[in-house]
Amino acid sequence: MDMTALARNWWALAIRGAAAIIFGLLTFVLPGVTLAVLLILFGAYAIVDGVFNLFAAFRGGRADERPRWLLGLEGLVSIAAGIVAFAMPGLTALVLVYVIATWAVITGVLEIVAAVRLRQEISNEWWLVASGVLSVIFGLLLFAAPGAGALALVFWIGAYAILFGALLVALAFRLRREQVEVRAEMRRAA
Repeated sequence: MDMTALARNWWALAIRGAAAIIFGLLTFVLPGVTLAVLLILFGAYAIVDGVFNLFAAFRGGRADERPRWLLGLEGLVSIAAGIVAFAMPGLTALVLVYVIATWAVITGVLEIVAAVRLRQEISNEWWLVASGVLSVIFGLLLFAAPGAGALALVFWIGAYAILFGALLVALAFRLRREQVEVRAEMRRAA
């Protein structure tokens, strides 16, 4: 992926990270949240996350860049997870755990793949790898303990969202700094 195109959209990653942090903080501030409200919060977050991923995929550079399709696929998976959460409000806690776990694992794997593909284009791609690994670990933990209580699930989801969001915000500001450096080099060359 072209570094300039990625850096130009740094703000989309920052908004995505901020949304994750806000979502995570709300889960800690309101621990008595019911499963229905948790389902709505998750659905809204997944849809917002997916929309920003699709926006970044379509707004990217040249059409022949392979990582764009991964970002688009991640966006579609997130939107699908959000729609499932809204369309089936009667889901049991166990099914919700599996939906969230599947979403987290798929999203994490796609982020790791994107980071590996971007390693030649950007420095510190480990931020994206770290957020992907965190997503996969979170998903696997949910698969391993699906019967965990609703309150424990709320805290797991909150902690994951805050860490994931912080990593995305850090990556976004790293990309912004790269963009500033590229512009400064262009001005010096002109």
